[in-house]
Amino acid sequence: MEKKLFLLDAMALIYRAYYALIRNPRITSTGRNTNAQFGFTTTLLDLINKEKPTHLAVAFDTHAPTERHTTFTDYKANREDAPEDLLDALPDIKRIIEGFNIPVVELDGYEADDVIGTLAWQAAGAGYTVYMVTPDKDYGQLVKDNVFIYKPPYAGSKEEILGPKEVCEKWQIQDVLQVVDILGLMGDAVDNIPGIAGVGEKTAMKLIGQYGSVENVLANADTIGGKMGEKIKAGHDNAILSKELATIITNVPVVFHEEDFSLGDINRDKLTEVFTELEFKTLGKRILGDSFGTIAGADAKQKVVQTDLFGEAVATTEEAPAETAEPLNILTADKNAGNTPHNYELVDTPEKRAALLAKILQQKEVCFDTETTGTDANEAEIVGMSFAFTKAEAYYIPLPANQDAARAILNEFRPLFEHESIVLIGQNIKYDMLILKWYGIDVTATLFDTMLAHYLIEPEGRRSMDALSAQYLQYEPISIETLIGKKGKGQGSMRDVEVEKIKEYAAEGADITLQLKSVFSHAAAEKPGESIL
Repeated sequence: MEKKLFLLDAMALIYRAYYALIRNPRITSTGRNTNAQFGFTTTLLDLINKEKPTHLAVAFDTHAPTERHTTFTDYKANREDAPEDLLDALPDIKRIIEGFNIPVVELDGYEADDVIGTLAWQAAGAGYTVYMVTPDKDYGQLVKDNVFIYKPPYAGSKEEILGPKEVCEKWQIQDVLQVVDILGLMGDAVDNIPGIAGVGEKTAMKLIGQYGSVENVLANADTIGGKMGEKIKAGHDNAILSKELATIITNVPVVFHEEDFSLGDINRDKLTEVFTELEFKTLGKRILGDSFGTIAGADAKQKVVQTDLFGEAVATTEEAPAETAEPLNILTADKNAGNTPHNYELVDTPEKRAALLAKILQQKEVCFDTETTGTDANEAEIVGMSFAFTKAEAYYIPLPANQDAARAILNEFRPLFEHESIVLIGQNIKYDMLILKWYGIDVTATLFDTMLAHYLIEPEGRRSMDALSAQYLQYEPISIETLIGKKGKGQGSMRDVEVEKIKEYAAEGADITLQLKSVFSHAAAEKPGESIL
């Protein structure tokens, strides 16, 4: 049997889990945000079930300064403080890891990547196939024939496994050790590693491809000449420093004892305790079985606050006989863009728009959504529009700030907006219609509004797309706050967001609304006399 060791970079995965769910945070009945706990646990569980590791450990950073801070006092000095909710999640996550009987490895004076690099090479020398679970590009310098980077699924993509061949192809280098040379030249803004001012990734790859190392690049500054040669001379000391900072330490005083890292049985009592506190009912059942809800709810019968999807109290057991009390029923939306396959396309040329319109006009129903600069349709400008007519597929069309140019593109789609045989689907579609009206287009197509449809099916309840998606699709949409920030004076504009990010956000919205339409249509069909079209 192949011996497979998986080493998890805890903080990198926790940060990603927290922000992946930020649009619709998971709030318990006591008001706690459990994004990080839920996302990390889901990643861990999926990894165990899919990859079947024989050995596993999780590495954390500590608060103590490292050798890099001693060498360069501004190392990571530009990083903002982690959100309070994320920091509060760390003790819970460590309890969850302990509940899985997985060792936590951390050592003052060293970062998690140093610990992982050391353990990975030790285990590889002992005959293990090692997977370093992280999205961090720096780990490329550590890969060997039996040491790999394992990037978990994200934004609809599959997991990615990178060995020496893949790392060398990505960076266009001959040896993975040259990863630190590229980082030495280009720096790393995330860790405040300076690099050489004015040298980006492509230039760094070109220089290392030609000269092989930072030292050789510096030695050939006169040969390189011109402005680039001057930049290299001026950045000499920073390049040497940056290469040192980017080099992962592989002789940390930790030892790989295979019996300590062996993956065994879970501690059901510990996991039951923490999952009950975090109100992970569905996830708890996935791991502990159907008995989890019954066990978790037994002690809660004394005083249970029944909540709706968003943690708002709707009833208590004091209002009903104790024997009728049920365990907390917190809806778990465990799907998101990071773990759900999808294909969202950017349609940004006349040819692509014409091809899309031709496809659309062949459909019986099409979902449509606009992205704008505000919530007041009488004041907002359109930034783009998205379409979907097949589940998990959608299209985004960016529109220019110039209103005449935007009108010209919108007019290309007038045949759809005025088509009487195609049903146009939207979430609060009245808003989109009003936006279009200001651009000279009156929508005369047949309409289906998922917000109104939900009212007919369930007159009470929340009707935002995020709420409906969580309730009916078990899917957490991308947060608009990840694009433009939180509400308030400092919130940005969709006009200023990178088109690739808007594409994922906008196309996802059309895709979700299309799926909600299917759900509501079937629900209405089961109600005699109901019609929502």
